[in-house]
Amino acid sequence: MLEPYAVSAPEGARPLGVAPFLDPGEVVMWRYRDHAWEPGRPETASPMRVVRDDERGLVAWLAPGTVHLTKRHADGSDLRDVPMGERFLRDAQRVQARTRWHGAGILRIAPAGLPWSVWLFWDVADDDGASIDPTDPAAYDRWEFGGWYVNLETAHRRGGHDTFTGDHVLDLWVEADGTVNVKDADELEAAVEQGRGTPDQADAIRHNAEHARASFAARDWPFDDAWTRWRPDPAWTTPGLRDGERWDVDLVG
Repeated sequence: MLEPYAVSAPEGARPLGVAPFLDPGEVVMWRYRDHAWEPGRPETASPMRVVRDDERGLVAWLAPGTVHLTKRHADGSDLRDVPMGERFLRDAQRVQARTRWHGAGILRIAPAGLPWSVWLFWDVADDDGASIDPTDPAAYDRWEFGGWYVNLETAHRRGGHDTFTGDHVLDLWVEADGTVNVKDADELEAAVEQGRGTPDQADAIRHNAEHARASFAARDWPFDDAWTRWRPDPAWTTPGLRDGERWDVDLVG
């Protein structure tokens, strides 16, 4: 695997998989920073419950309805609302926003030392197709596994109750039946064309995507059926943002 670029993390941050570890149920802030990030620039930060944290990596739960930080334009519009031909030319116009995670929760797994994380999705619907409350433990037996989302990203570094990484644009979506689909290849090309990255960095990301595909084919950890049957602790409450986190645009009603 290759490391296309580093992401800023506090001094003393250590690689994922190196002690000290957090206990199950503790809150970790999962942070995505651009590769040119510096203090004052927006980032994505999601408070999540630790499921497991050890030498293999970090497993954390993003609960439905979680209020988290993300990047938006000053008018509150989503970054993807910008046409592809100029999407990465407006980086300087991005601001910090507070928003809420909609839909069912996500189990995120970041294997130590690898340039991707694996997100597990479930479909949550009643027998008649109507949506049900995904936070209701009584409905856990009606969860249906939807697939694995492989988010190509910088290998995580840890500091305290924070984990730091950076998104690499390109992703894989693996259907529950094992069909692998490449996502956002056009966006990665646009990022290079608009100066967000170099051709060599894009090639490194594509190289890592093929390694992730091979890892799934081999059913390496965490691509095993055990996690597809996982359910959150019914006693867990939804964690909130820390005091002192700032945002410029508030999209939470």
